[in-house]
Amino acid sequence: MQLKSITYPACPGGPAHKWAKPGAGCCPARMQTSRSKPCSCPSFKLREVASMYFTMIAVFLVILVVALQGSVPRGSDFPYKVPLDPQGLLELSWNVSYPEQAVHFQLLVRDLQFGLLFGMSDRGEFENADLAVLWSDGHNSYFGDAWSDAKGQLHMDSQQDYQLLGARRAPEGLYLLFRRAFSTCDPKDYLIEDGTVHLIYGILEKPVHSLQAINISAIHRGLQRVQLLKPNITVPELPSDMKTMEITAPDVVIPSQETTYWCYMAELAEGFPKHHIIMYEPVITAGNEALVHHMEVFQCAAEFDSFPHYNGPCDSKMKPDRLNYCRHVLAAWAMGAQAFYYPEEAGLAFGGPGSSRYLRLEIHYHNPLVFKGRRDSSGIRLYYTATLRRYDAGIMELGLVYTPVMAIPPGEDAFLLTGYCTDKCTQLALPAAGIRIFASQLHTHLAGRKVVTVLSRDGRERQVVNADGHYSPHFQEIRMLKEVVAVFPGDELITTCTYNTEDRSRATVGGFGILEEMCVNYVHYYPQTQLELCKSAVDPGYLHRYFNLVNRFNDEEVCTCPQVSVPQQFFSVPWNTFNRDVLKSLYSFAPISMHCNKSSAVRFPGEWEKQPLPTITERLREPVPRCPPAPGPQPAAPVPLNLGELRRD
Repeated sequence: MQLKSITYPACPGGPAHKWAKPGAGCCPARMQTSRSKPCSCPSFKLREVASMYFTMIAVFLVILVVALQGSVPRGSDFPYKVPLDPQGLLELSWNVSYPEQAVHFQLLVRDLQFGLLFGMSDRGEFENADLAVLWSDGHNSYFGDAWSDAKGQLHMDSQQDYQLLGARRAPEGLYLLFRRAFSTCDPKDYLIEDGTVHLIYGILEKPVHSLQAINISAIHRGLQRVQLLKPNITVPELPSDMKTMEITAPDVVIPSQETTYWCYMAELAEGFPKHHIIMYEPVITAGNEALVHHMEVFQCAAEFDSFPHYNGPCDSKMKPDRLNYCRHVLAAWAMGAQAFYYPEEAGLAFGGPGSSRYLRLEIHYHNPLVFKGRRDSSGIRLYYTATLRRYDAGIMELGLVYTPVMAIPPGEDAFLLTGYCTDKCTQLALPAAGIRIFASQLHTHLAGRKVVTVLSRDGRERQVVNADGHYSPHFQEIRMLKEVVAVFPGDELITTCTYNTEDRSRATVGGFGILEEMCVNYVHYYPQTQLELCKSAVDPGYLHRYFNLVNRFNDEEVCTCPQVSVPQQFFSVPWNTFNRDVLKSLYSFAPISMHCNKSSAVRFPGEWEKQPLPTITERLREPVPRCPPAPGPQPAAPVPLNLGELRRD
């Protein structure tokens, strides 16, 4: 959205000024404050003065109308929208301007009391947070850019980077319109970057006499995760023979508990021929927008002729085990995401020979207020066509194999594990013209904090495929890339995950369990190849040597006999500094077992054990934040607002 720049008329002999605030400018005299310098306006005859006066009034009225119209946010100006709180009292809409390197926010407050806090922090904490604050002392209201220290105390920021652009009342509530640059180079500000952003909010239910008087531990508050920096993607033209199919929950009663994963089995018609999925979007039951956190549609394994019907919690003991073989992702949506479009030259195949007609819908309900009796029929709407596009799209798994040989010691704040898709595998499995990656879904379990996949060619890192420096396992979606990534035979795709296990007392091993860990990037690409999985794990023989070394240098015995499982051996390791450092070193130099697998789960022909780690001779440089032009000295003072006099729509 391009905000209109309004130029206000100047005093005779004075400069024009934009976005003039009350108290700014030189004339008329009633706008001057006691600190203002008197206007040096020349004298005029009465008729000239009167003529000029009425002309200025007319111009002012025209400008006022234009300004009011320009400040009214329209729905089309803010394409992205998400409820901040479970009750839907706060609704955030936004747009992204890459030319301006800024985000424009529109915040709807449905029931304004005495103010609110909105902002961002590393992982949703209210300590060390970057905040925009609206507060009232019961008579006057103020808006300002603030920050909180390590104890949660609020301070007015010396650099006011949340720029208030307007406020208005409407039948549905109060709208606040403000702007924030991606990077401000203010050490107290949050750097808005690609990936997940943890938004935080708080509602002031009592008047406060100052910003410093706000006690953030005593207010109603919460967090919401979004991808703020949406890619600027051109929507491809959709075919005339396009059809739709809704995979939705069958009017389920949302359980009255904070977190529920609900599973529902659906199936395609018998003999459903091959089609291409070219787009999908969410279908959310009205009133449940704040409860439906994310959804996925999985296709089941074609090796089974049938799957049992099921409609219930995914973690229920009544759920048939066979449903665990429904893991091929067809669609994934998370709160705040828009419709997902495939490139015009590719579509995701489903139906036809070799494709299971059974689908599993999984919905994550987030119900922190424990609402009872809410019914839901949410799901995902697939758009598909029988006119097949030039390419079948494929999904490839990158990262680490699901195995306990990759482990994280307890008490770690940032432990790294890396999985490799080696040049040997891509040389063998990719076509000469390469593949094009256009979307990506990052995945870990509960200890994951960061994920990044980098493309390397000839030993040099070339570009980041996808990265999320504020990754959350509670917010996973398929994200369209800002630019398509070309991968050629001989390239390497290196995926690194960062974990935090400070709250754990024993090692966390790799595996399928929620308290075990994964490091995966599901990349969506075309044209589809036979390569479905390109992942690695440390060579088991080298891990056995690690356990022997631990035995030798520690008093406590670590059983390395064959009948003891790898997880049990990790659980018995005394996690002193030596044992931690040696494990980190092992993962950084030991040979790997490569899984260069076809869709049949069979490896491509070749020698894949004890493979050397890729050698990287040149790393990508860390991006340097771009500082906006300095606007000049700005007082660390809030903007006064007279909310009682705001016009209503």
